[in-house]
Amino acid sequence: QVQLVESGGGLVQAGDSLRLSCAASGRTISSYHMSWFRQAPGKDREFVATISRNSNTYYADSVKGRFTISRDNAKNTVYLQMNSLKPEDTAVYYCAADQKYSVPGRSSFLYDYWGQGTQVTVSS
Repeated sequence: QVQLVESGGGLVQAGDSLRLSCAASGRTISSYHMSWFRQAPGKDREFVATISRNSNTYYADSVKGRFTISRDNAKNTVYLQMNSLKPEDTAVYYCAADQKYSVPGRSSFLYDYWGQGTQVTVSS
């Protein structure tokens, strides 16, 4: 079992930056695909970014060029650097881990392990 804990959320203004962290425990994440999802009030959870166990990265079109996902397997931590934040980025951000599939997916149902989420609020 992998336990995931997100941190780094907060209240910022449009154009600001934040870095989210996802600290894993229980198992090393080196063999896991790691992803970030987000959920805004009244909306479905949506894919944000993923980094494969081989460190290939993929992004949702809405964040491409502004967000960067990275991993530090030695620290058992995944990061999401968010730049040029917009009010529409406001959501609870969740970290997720998957080990079953050969490539990382963009659907939340593919992931077995989830963190509790961290709130990001971007004011205009």
